[in-house]
Amino acid sequence: MLATIHGERTLTELDFVRLGKLADQQLPPALAELLDAADVLPSREVPANLVTMNSQVEIEDPATGQRQQITLCYPGDSQPGAGFVSVLSPVGIGLLGVKAGTLACWRMPNGVERSARVSAVLFQPEASGDFTR
Repeated sequence: MLATIHGERTLTELDFVRLGKLADQQLPPALAELLDAADVLPSREVPANLVTMNSQVEIEDPATGQRQQITLCYPGDSQPGAGFVSVLSPVGIGLLGVKAGTLACWRMPNGVERSARVSAVLFQPEASGDFTR
């Protein structure tokens, strides 16, 4: 497993459907598990502090305090060096559906466990009134 799912996860209906369509590709087991276990809400009902697809978040390494801004995106838009992290990556799976203040945890392909606290959701499409992004 490339990511560890800790705690409650919530997805928008649109994110759930779109991620389910990625099943044509080989989904990481952790993402398939997340889709099976997540609560699903209409986009208009998700809280503004929830990490959804295309959200820009600030994360903080709990060990070093180092902060980083990333945008959670679909695989075709991924540019890790520019801060656009694919939802199919361990980090992306670890962040999807968690709320600000949550410690997101994941396992890297080499087996090393990593974590980061979601210190803020800086932009969320649904909070800005965009329910189709």
